[in-house]
Amino acid sequence: MIIAEQKPLTEICRIVENDHKILVAGCKSCVAICLAGGEKEVGILAESLRLYSDLNNKEWEISEVVVERQCEKEWVREIGPSIEGKDSVVSIACGVGAQVVQELYPDARIVSGLNTSNMGAPDEPGIFLEKCGGCGDCVLHLTGGICPIARCAKSMLNGPCGGSQNGKCEVNPDTPCAWDQIYNSLKRLGRLNLIEKVIPPKNWIPSSSGGPRKIVRAEAVLTPEEKKTKEGVD
Repeated sequence: MIIAEQKPLTEICRIVENDHKILVAGCKSCVAICLAGGEKEVGILAESLRLYSDLNNKEWEISEVVVERQCEKEWVREIGPSIEGKDSVVSIACGVGAQVVQELYPDARIVSGLNTSNMGAPDEPGIFLEKCGGCGDCVLHLTGGICPIARCAKSMLNGPCGGSQNGKCEVNPDTPCAWDQIYNSLKRLGRLNLIEKVIPPKNWIPSSSGGPRKIVRAEAVLTPEEKKTKEGVD
């Protein structure tokens, strides 16, 4: 899932300072799970903006909407009436969701109310840990299911480095050494021989260094006729 956290209220207020009709748009997917942009957070942010408006004589008109997933056009198309006539839409979805809304409503001012951080998972209640660097060249089969790119502070493919001590990272002693975890995982799986395998330099071509990445599923691509039919229905 994508991990994000809400921008400070003062920053959001500054972004919409000169607007009047403001829509707070949330998402029920990843950002809801990480307690940043779900239905509850939309309500809290909207009420905070109303309070700020009252205290500063802004006369803002604040409205709210939450979609199933802001990253999917089918869901975002449903909120067109809510966006119409707004001076700004504060998206508290991830950066992907905010961009999809902007793409579908190019004449609307879409601003992000969140800072998108990484791809991760809940570690324990209220704590979310980055798990994947999205490098496009996965080596989890060699590292016991633990990503060295995201979870090693130095993104070392062949570790550990000389600085880790007692299973902790030298960059941050509160962080477990990823390669200590990889070693223990491979040992537990009976595949410790892989620790001696030298992982060659990664193929970074599939990474973001080549610009926006695209994956095409041939079986899901619409034919020109199907596109016309779909557009006609929409």
